[in-house]
Amino acid sequence: MSYLVLARKYRPKNFTEMVGQSHVVRALVNALTQQRLHHAYLFTGTRGVGKTTVSRILAKSLNCQGADGQGGITAEPCGVCDACHDIDAGRFVDYTELDAASNRGVDEVQALLEQAVYKPVQGRFKVFMIDEVHMLTNTAFNAMLKTLEEPPDYLKFVLATTDPQKVPVTVLSRCLQFNLRPMASSVLFDHLTHVLQAEGVPHEAPALRLIARAARGSMRDALSLTDQAMAFGAGHVMLSSVQHMLGSVDRGHVLALIEALAQGDGRQVVQTVDQLRDLGLNAASTLEDMTVVLQHMAVWQAVPAVAEDDSLDEDARAERHLARLMPADETQLLYSMCLHGRAELGLAPDEYAALTMVLLRLLAFKSPQTHHPEAEKKSLKSAESPSPSTPSPTECPVGLPPGRQLPVREVNAKQPFTAQSVSLEPVQAGGAVAVRDPGPSAERLDRPLGSPELVLITTEEGDFWHDVVQQMVAAERITALVRELALQSQLVGRDSQEWLLRIERESLHNPTARERLELALADSGHAVRLSLEVGRVTDSPAKRAAALAAQRQRQAEAIILGDPFVQRMMRQYGAKIVPGSLKPA
Repeated sequence: MSYLVLARKYRPKNFTEMVGQSHVVRALVNALTQQRLHHAYLFTGTRGVGKTTVSRILAKSLNCQGADGQGGITAEPCGVCDACHDIDAGRFVDYTELDAASNRGVDEVQALLEQAVYKPVQGRFKVFMIDEVHMLTNTAFNAMLKTLEEPPDYLKFVLATTDPQKVPVTVLSRCLQFNLRPMASSVLFDHLTHVLQAEGVPHEAPALRLIARAARGSMRDALSLTDQAMAFGAGHVMLSSVQHMLGSVDRGHVLALIEALAQGDGRQVVQTVDQLRDLGLNAASTLEDMTVVLQHMAVWQAVPAVAEDDSLDEDARAERHLARLMPADETQLLYSMCLHGRAELGLAPDEYAALTMVLLRLLAFKSPQTHHPEAEKKSLKSAESPSPSTPSPTECPVGLPPGRQLPVREVNAKQPFTAQSVSLEPVQAGGAVAVRDPGPSAERLDRPLGSPELVLITTEEGDFWHDVVQQMVAAERITALVRELALQSQLVGRDSQEWLLRIERESLHNPTARERLELALADSGHAVRLSLEVGRVTDSPAKRAAALAAQRQRQAEAIILGDPFVQRMMRQYGAKIVPGSLKPA
């Protein structure tokens, strides 16, 4: 006897065997039980979710004669009478299946409708099942409209499609519609476990979970992949063989990639991708599996109570650890990058190189401190335990009186350092940079909803640096990246030989731009050496320009909102100012 594939062998024979479509089963069972039968049904859904199966079960329910030959319409077909047996075998004369994908013309539809004038030969009802009905031509649809709307009492239409958007509205309005949903991975996993236990096939639960995810909601695909896994594994369904068959990535590689990204370890990311290349594992599957893990992480970050469950398995505990390790905003960003990165893999000549670029892109968006975790730890340690001869960072530079000299270590332009380490180590004998008190004045700028709050704290050094930069811009001594460096930086300390600038964006920490800015300053009468540090900027020419623009915007809005005519229109007619429509003159 020839082998019968699992998808056919375990096709449901009645409604109780249907899996994952309880909403459709409940409606049909109630309709059959109460004898409230529609003349046309439309089943929609993706491939392999049970559209044809439901159609055959419905046909058996309508024509079942019972084991004793005295049965009637029922929600529980017996499965042993001639009608049930012949429908399952595909030879019941009163049940006709038409594949519209290959019989889409008006002639085929008319030939089918010609049979509608004849009463059933064996059964109680004639059932016309048209699969992939959206493939019919417009002429074919028009030919069946009248019969579809007013068929004989003994005729039932069952239509099935994977693309209901292409079915004319005139057809949709004549049918009772049911949407068969893609099945959850857990539903597929449970059914596969039941099938393999019935077949007596040795299997591993992680292998079935992998197959369930790969099936993407289709039971037929899940059973077909299980057949393939059994052949690939010589009668066994094991995790290693299924991973090799699907080209799937081991869970450990995915967790290692996310942990490396959370720690800002670009070298580990590249090494892990090279391991995937050596193992021949699929790059697209890597991104897909990462999205699954990141989705779980995002849930635990948004709902911390879920993460407190101690009954989690090993993989879930690893995901919970990563959720605590990676900030929530980076989790969301990486999830979006992985989703969009799958489309980029096909555009690159090497999918592993494209995978590397997708993952390293997160590091480009990380804050500067996350790129140097060890340096940050050292600087925090030094801030917590200052030496007896060094002032505490909590006491400087804000608390210093104007003009006080503060020792500063020499700045290496090629090695950025954090703000905590500035002003803690001596430079060289006699070297110092004056840091002035920023003063109490501070202005918070109104930002669009969802954008980070911008704080401007004006300082005397900021006044001086703003004037110098404006003079260089007006004289066109600085352009492009050099001008951006000057506008985005904050002068935090200066003496006759050296000025210390602070920047927030590490991309501005460019030796060439720094040297050109030194030349421009020399041309403006300030022959000094510049040192750069990475840290929070609270007073820069760009922030001052933004503060001025925000102030003008608020003044313009106040003028409009304070106008008596505008107030009367808003009060009497409910008028509203469109956000963003007001601009200062």
